[in-house]
Amino acid sequence: MSVTEVLQQVVAALPGGGEVREGQVEMAEAVARTLSSRGHLVVQAGTGTGKSLAYLVPAVLSGHRVVVATATKALQDQLAGKDLPFVADHVDVPFEFAVLKGRSNYVCRQRVAELTRKADHDADHQLTLDVLAERAPAEEVARLIEWAGETEIGDRAELEWEPSPAAWGAVSVGSKECPGSNRCPQGEACFAEAARRRAAAAQVVVVNLHLYGLDVEAGGVILPEHDLVVVDEAHQLEDIVSTTNGLEIGAGRFPAAARAVASVLEDPKLVDDVAGAGPIWAAALAPLVGRRQRSALPEAVGDAVTLAMGRLDRAQAALRAVSPPSGSDAATRRHRAQKQLGALTDELALVVDAPDTHVAWVEGPDHNPSWRMAPIDVADLLAGERWSRVGAVLTSATIPPGLADRVGLPEVHRELDVGSPFDYEAHALLYCAAHLPEPRSAEFEEASHDELSALIRAAGGRTLALFTSWRAMEAALEALRERLPFRLLGQRDLPKPALVEAFAAEPETCLFATMGFWQGIDVPGPTLSLVTIDKLPFPRPDEPLLQARRERARETAFRTIDLPRAVTLLAQGAGRLIRSAEDRGVVAVLDPRLAKNAGYRWDLINALPPMRRTRDRAEVEAFLEELRAPD
Repeated sequence: MSVTEVLQQVVAALPGGGEVREGQVEMAEAVARTLSSRGHLVVQAGTGTGKSLAYLVPAVLSGHRVVVATATKALQDQLAGKDLPFVADHVDVPFEFAVLKGRSNYVCRQRVAELTRKADHDADHQLTLDVLAERAPAEEVARLIEWAGETEIGDRAELEWEPSPAAWGAVSVGSKECPGSNRCPQGEACFAEAARRRAAAAQVVVVNLHLYGLDVEAGGVILPEHDLVVVDEAHQLEDIVSTTNGLEIGAGRFPAAARAVASVLEDPKLVDDVAGAGPIWAAALAPLVGRRQRSALPEAVGDAVTLAMGRLDRAQAALRAVSPPSGSDAATRRHRAQKQLGALTDELALVVDAPDTHVAWVEGPDHNPSWRMAPIDVADLLAGERWSRVGAVLTSATIPPGLADRVGLPEVHRELDVGSPFDYEAHALLYCAAHLPEPRSAEFEEASHDELSALIRAAGGRTLALFTSWRAMEAALEALRERLPFRLLGQRDLPKPALVEAFAAEPETCLFATMGFWQGIDVPGPTLSLVTIDKLPFPRPDEPLLQARRERARETAFRTIDLPRAVTLLAQGAGRLIRSAEDRGVVAVLDPRLAKNAGYRWDLINALPPMRRTRDRAEVEAFLEELRAPD
């Protein structure tokens, strides 16, 4: 059977039956050709295309090993828990699939064994935490240890409750501290190693983009060899690869290293010295928060690095001087501490000797700043490490202009836009409040609040109000909570899943949110009839990494750096409105530049779904009121 025939077979088996869409077929056939040639494909697939099945079906039929890298945990869980099992049940080709996550997502059997043996020696048979777990709630750690004895996979996602960071840290290890299976007494039984073995035996491996970026940084030693990678939500690829191939050193790294040393050595002075490097590091960075480091290393930072590296070196020497029995818990703790201290030392060395391909800056609150460093350009990194030997399908509902060049895809690649099956022209209205003042004017905020109030009243609540800053969101909430008869939820009110659930459950509720809600949330149905966007989402001019990229781009910076990001984020925000064939509503942009700026307005409008457009608020209010009318 052909890819199209198998896709039809799978889609027909969907609950309630289904029909293969033209764009879905076009994408599936293009993915199949890419697989057979190990080529490279960039495909924009609008909401409702069914892009997951469009790449999973040809991947399964190809017989090649395919890695699917997703930007969000929700999509990863959907692929592994729903889509792949469904495909497996409805295709005649047997295949195995696996999910692989970063090491810290799995409970560590060795850490559990160490804690359990310590508990066994306690006279009251109560859990006694070692120094690495001293800040964790004992009851939570006890529950995790009990679960570790029952689970078959050891994945944190299996838990039906959310442990505190300290409790999970007590029973897990990260890649920067794990000594490796050959040096660990529990290496053969390790959950993380078992996940890697399953991935090595599977035809389809689902990972997140952070892990894929770490695999690129590590030279391909984390993931199994594969013929093709499908990057879903590919508009995030550039930034995530940049992040995973950089570094972040906050003050908390030093007390964590000190606890690792204390788990091996009884030397309070040495432990205090390592931990004490943290406040010194924070004090050196505090005056630099928000600033890019362009020239010579500030003297205070250089002194803090020298002091910290000296203390870490002394700790390493002390660790080398002890010789616990091979295979013992103490030997494993020593290996963990040595690796953790070594990773921190290597990163501090890069602070002093940063490559000219990277940009460094300090970010975070003054009381807890971090030194950040990331590559300015990931194109050469991906082209050399990945695309020269692995085919790629990059897909998203919104593909930023110039993405292929920025991520280093070969010139010989195919680009495709399969559209969306939804009837946007009939079901959605794009409104620009062209009469409002310019966003930088003092009058804009009050005028935008008045506009929001009128639109939300017309919609009867049912609004997702998106903002480009926390300050703007909170100002709007303060201004409108007393003026509107509807419940207004703010992003700080509840955790994100609970917020979305509360918003979807009560039709007249409104949700006011910032950048974290511009993408990745799905609220179909009449509970969401209006999406408002306060300003065009251009990036901040002082963001260090983008600032460095602008300097390289020179006169083309706005077109190649700023505009693609604004285009993508605006399209992602507008995409929250129509999530099913039955949805109706309005996208309202309060920034008049969308209507008036001749230099880029059509770049933005053409990236949005093909909605009817208007500048007339009365038309919008009538449309929204009509949506509320009973049939």
